Amino acid sequence: MSGNVVIQTDFGVSDGAVSAMYGVAISVEPALRLFDLTHDIPQYNIWEASYRLYQTLPYWPEETVFISVVDPGVGTSRRSVVARTVDHQYIVTPDNGTLTHIKKAIGIEEARVIDEKINRLPRSGESYTFHGRDVYAYTGARLASGVISFEQVGPPVDVDDIIGLAKPEPFMENGVIYGNIDILDVRFGNLWTNISKALVQEAEIAYGDSLEVTIANNRQHVYKNMMTYGHSFADSRLGDPLLYVNSLDNLGVAINQGSFAKAYNIETGADWQIIIRKVPKD
Repeated sequence: MSGNVVIQTDFGVSDGAVSAMYGVAISVEPALRLFDLTHDIPQYNIWEASYRLYQTLPYWPEETVFISVVDPGVGTSRRSVVARTVDHQYIVTPDNGTLTHIKKAIGIEEARVIDEKINRLPRSGESYTFHGRDVYAYTGARLASGVISFEQVGPPVDVDDIIGLAKPEPFMENGVIYGNIDILDVRFGNLWTNISKALVQEAEIAYGDSLEVTIANNRQHVYKNMMTYGHSFADSRLGDPLLYVNSLDNLGVAINQGSFAKAYNIETGADWQIIIRKVPKD
C-alpha cells in the first residue's frame, strides 16, 4: 500500500474530532502520511462529499486510501464499506450515497462491508456516534499500512447494491443544452455544472459566442440572462457574467471577481437545472 491517507469530513476543525481521527491513524502506524481533502463539507451534505471525492481522486496515486465521513445516519443500520475503484484506490465511508460520483464517473471494482468485530478501535466501548474515529479512521489506517488486506475488511457486497443519489445526466435537444449545477467553487462562488466541454463542442458553441443562460430550481426560474463563453476571466469585464471551462473540463458559470452563487442565491444538486441556448448571430 502507498501509506497515503486522505480524509474529508463535515466536522470542521474547531474542536478535536479531526485530530482524534489523526491520532487513531498514527497509533496504528506512525509512518502513515495523512492529508486533508476538506473538513468544510456542509453539515450532512452527502452530495457534496460525493463530488469532492470525484474532484480529487484522479490526482492521487494508486493504493491511496480515502476516508470520507459525512454521516447523518451514524448509529443506524446503514452499512460501513470500503470500495476499491477501477484505478486501485480505496474509499472508506458510510454506504449512504457518498460513492455516487465515483461509481458513475470513475468506477468501483469491488466493495466490502466493514466487519466491526475485527475492524473497530479497541476500547471504543459502546459509542455509536463517532464512527469516523472508531471505525473509518481505524480501518483506513490498517488498510493503508498493510495491517489488513482489502479482503480482511469484511464480506463482499455487490457493487450494484451500493447506494447512489439521483444524478441527472446532461443532454442536448434541438441544439439546447440541459444540465445541472453539480457543485460550487466555494471560495469564489462560481457554479460548476455537469455539462462537459465535449457537449458544448457538439452544440457548435465557440469561444466568444453569446449564450442565453437560464437557471431554475424545481422548474422555477431563478436566473435568465445573456453571457459570453470565454477562455478565462480575462475575456470579460469586471462584474460581467461568463461561461468558461473549469478544471474538470466541465462548464462553469461565474461573475468576474464576484460570487455568482451569492448574487442569485443559487445552490446545487439534482433540483438545480441550467439551460444553455446559443444566440444566432446577426
